[in-house]
Amino acid sequence: MTTADLLRACGLSPTELDAAGADLDVHSPCDGALLARLRSHSEQDAQRAIERSHAAFLAWREVPAPVRGELVRLLGEVLRERREALGALVTLEAGKISSEGVGEVQEMIDICDFAVGLSRQLHGLTIASERPGHRMMETWHPLGVCGVITAFNFPVAVWAWNAALALVCGNGVVWKPSEKTPLCALAVMRLFDEAARRFALRHPALLPEGLCSVLVGGSALGHTLSSSPLVPLVSATGSVAMGRKVAVQVAQRLGRSLLELGGNNAMIVAPSADIELALRAIVFSAVGTAGQRCTTLRRLFVHSSIAAPLYARLEQAYAGLAVGDPRNDGVLVGPLIDGRSYDAMQHALRLAREQGGLVSGGERVIVGDGDGAPSWYVKPALVRMPAQTPVMHEETFAPILYVVEYDDFADAVAMNNAVPQGLSSAVFSNDVRETEWFMSARGSDCGLANVNIGTSGAEIGGAFGGEKDTGGGRESGSDAWKNYMRRATNTINFSGALPLAQGVRFDVA
Repeated sequence: MTTADLLRACGLSPTELDAAGADLDVHSPCDGALLARLRSHSEQDAQRAIERSHAAFLAWREVPAPVRGELVRLLGEVLRERREALGALVTLEAGKISSEGVGEVQEMIDICDFAVGLSRQLHGLTIASERPGHRMMETWHPLGVCGVITAFNFPVAVWAWNAALALVCGNGVVWKPSEKTPLCALAVMRLFDEAARRFALRHPALLPEGLCSVLVGGSALGHTLSSSPLVPLVSATGSVAMGRKVAVQVAQRLGRSLLELGGNNAMIVAPSADIELALRAIVFSAVGTAGQRCTTLRRLFVHSSIAAPLYARLEQAYAGLAVGDPRNDGVLVGPLIDGRSYDAMQHALRLAREQGGLVSGGERVIVGDGDGAPSWYVKPALVRMPAQTPVMHEETFAPILYVVEYDDFADAVAMNNAVPQGLSSAVFSNDVRETEWFMSARGSDCGLANVNIGTSGAEIGGAFGGEKDTGGGRESGSDAWKNYMRRATNTINFSGALPLAQGVRFDVA
């Protein structure tokens, strides 16, 4: 399938991809090819989209939640039909290998399934009252317009984590995707439009116009979302710097922010670990998506008694990694998203060397014809460090794995927790005392703490997010749906008397 055929299969028209007044060129990281020239939305466009979504929310909140779930069920149906095409677009625009591109769309399908079931389980509590003839309960209500800001590395799934839950909870959604991957967002909106068309055939006049929309452009659009009083929740995924700006803007108007930011993730490999199992987890976690996942493994702490053989196996595995065009069979490591990412990787490796690190890999790889200037492929880097030095406290969004030896498990846990970020972590050990320690209150301080599985590749059923500079937000499964609703506590008096709480007496003559 040609690129033009793929774009058409994803519902994107040639006219749309060569817009009049275009100011945003979209290139593929696979080969640097120009995919589209788009016109960015203005701040006025953004405000109108927010207002339309708010008006739609006022009607959508009245639709019963299980009926709202039917819209999301149909979205999952359309995604199943277009899974391969949308996955190929993810590969083309974000540079993921084909199985990861399709896997990201499968994640969208999975969260739709989860949300459909949730639409019949938006439950509160019944609470015992201290007063006779009284009942207390809590109810959950739709919140309003949810702003969703997403990053390039998961150009479709993170929207789905938010939108599927927000929609069944009765909200509108306005999406500002990364300007590096706008075509994926436009394609998803086409699929949502198809789901909406099918919903309207079954439920005429129930789905209001403008409920979901997408805004293409730069950071000014994110500022509009974050500043609008009509957007009670802003869910933002990206850098810590971006998240801090969003948090301040939303907090100034006392709104809610749901932040999923940096991840400087670590794994501990203990003497009792299954080394071959750990090896497979390390390599996928460290080099999958060319090291550009928020859950990418960046720091590896290995017990000194097994460090030499494990490092030798890692070098062997890294030497066999196929780096190349992610559309080709057998490739495991695709490109970095752009030249800035390559420069950041080289800067981090220079600092690592200055701080005593021994670097293996990290060189640029030329893929395709010419000098490779339009695309940025690299060999994943292994760096043996004498200790956890300052460079390891920074997240570099590239395939760099720092390796440090330890002797005492307490020291390894301390190193895990010593960085500003707190997203994902893992321990490989068959010693129950170590694994329970790692998951306990004095263990990992991350939002994800895994045992005998890597840091990357979370399922949608659990709440996803982390602590400290990661932002504290939780998306996807478990009770993350509560982010998208407002809670009311209700007290019902069926006694005929009016006793006051805490024994207060207030007798009126």
